[in-house]
Amino acid sequence: MRRPLFIAGILTAALCASHGARAQGFWSQFKDPDDGRFDASLYLAENAYGFLPVPIIITDPAVDGGLGAVGVFFHETDEQKEKRLDALRNTENGAQFLLTPSVSAAAGAFTGNGSWFAGGGHMGFFKQGRIRYTGGGGYGDVNLDFYGTGEVGLTRPIELNTEAAMIIQSLKFKIGKSGFFIGPAQRFVSARIEPRSLGDLSGDFLPPGLQEKWQEIMTSLLTTDVVTSALGIVVEYDSRNNFFSPHSGYQYHLEHLLYRDYLGSDIEYQLTDFKGHNYWQLNDKFRAALRVDIKYADTDGLLPPFAAPDINLRGIPAMRYQGNLVTVAEAELTWQIDSRWSVNGFAGAGRAANSIDELDNQPTRVTKGAGFRYLIARQYGFEMGLDVAVGPEENVFYIQAGTAWH
Repeated sequence: MRRPLFIAGILTAALCASHGARAQGFWSQFKDPDDGRFDASLYLAENAYGFLPVPIIITDPAVDGGLGAVGVFFHETDEQKEKRLDALRNTENGAQFLLTPSVSAAAGAFTGNGSWFAGGGHMGFFKQGRIRYTGGGGYGDVNLDFYGTGEVGLTRPIELNTEAAMIIQSLKFKIGKSGFFIGPAQRFVSARIEPRSLGDLSGDFLPPGLQEKWQEIMTSLLTTDVVTSALGIVVEYDSRNNFFSPHSGYQYHLEHLLYRDYLGSDIEYQLTDFKGHNYWQLNDKFRAALRVDIKYADTDGLLPPFAAPDINLRGIPAMRYQGNLVTVAEAELTWQIDSRWSVNGFAGAGRAANSIDELDNQPTRVTKGAGFRYLIARQYGFEMGLDVAVGPEENVFYIQAGTAWH
């Protein structure tokens, strides 16, 4: 779950909730007593519990944009709620008091190219957050263009339809008083893959030099029923100063998954996923951030498109560049104009290959862009804004709720 989007949904719902004689009292919740500017801290403090409907706006061009909604239920007793609200009213950084002991959600979305998804999830926090459970599942019918994987590029994209059921779970335990968490992780996907048009696989969709070796393999890969099932371990470290919109600190995530036949997987391989997010407050006006992501699927062959790592960068549509090995780096510099407004510039690069040996021979996909943020909930340190990214093929805009990196 992308928890910052829940907050964005609260604000969106709030802007539509008031009318008539009650408007003046309602809007008074959105004025910060310290600087008199628009701020949603008070509204969030009083209304971010219980059941919450949240709208979703999808801007990814890979699916032609879309709309959806999440229904969120915060599990909390009245005593727990009052204790947290008292703590929030007496702190300058209320982010730690937003999350309830556990949160459940049900979601649905549809997109401009006919894709849709429905599912749900649950986050549980136990023993003052020392034990954390995250789990979710759903079913989707998704249409995405497939361009090839690593050095195996297609002469033209093939629009694939993937119908899939998915379950994801992790249980993490805090190590002593450190910022480290460790625990088991589980993944399961049952999918049916086929081109939307049966004619997509006719003719020469592979370059002449690759047809003899890859034609039969790719045809089988793109028309299949397949199950992937894994167990593994996840290790995390988090010292960020704010969960929603961090300005300093570090977040590192390492996950290693084993996909095995005895777990019900039709394909046996290993997947290692490393994410490193670094934030530095340079001075009162400037801060910098650096993100490094590496995903490696240790497999003898090619993976189905939904299972293969892809380059995840602002400016590149989902699954545009895939491979068994993907490396990504992205840097961002932010100028704090005043206590509320900031502007940022960012640039990123990524490579995708099917093996470590081939990575140096693959082109580097470069993106760049700029955006702005507004501190919309001061006590939570929560920012919202917009990014515009220039990618290798097209320009993409993103509505950002909290950090752009997850």
